[in-house]
Amino acid sequence: MAKTKTRSWDVTEHLETEADMAAYLEAVLEDGDPALVAAALGDIARAKGMSAIARKTGMGRESLYKALSSKGNPELGTVLKVVRALGLKLHATTAQGRIRSARGSRRAA
Repeated sequence: MAKTKTRSWDVTEHLETEADMAAYLEAVLEDGDPALVAAALGDIARAKGMSAIARKTGMGRESLYKALSSKGNPELGTVLKVVRALGLKLHATTAQGRIRSARGSRRAA
């Protein structure tokens, strides 16, 4: 019987557009696991080029690799710098998916 050859799956090969990257981060944020969020930011940074992201954030490349791994625990400031450098934005809605406007009316998020 012939052996089946496999290769490692790398998410960065599938993060081709800004929309892909934003959708990936949005899905990970829905899960709510901080380690997964850090790892996803690392995946997106690798897809865009870790050296370029390090320059934009003013951080060292190796520090970013460490912070944005599944075992990393980046500070909120680091997360915000990386999100900005990636050209992404974070936003908040209520857990029910509704936001209240300044006048108090409700609309779907």
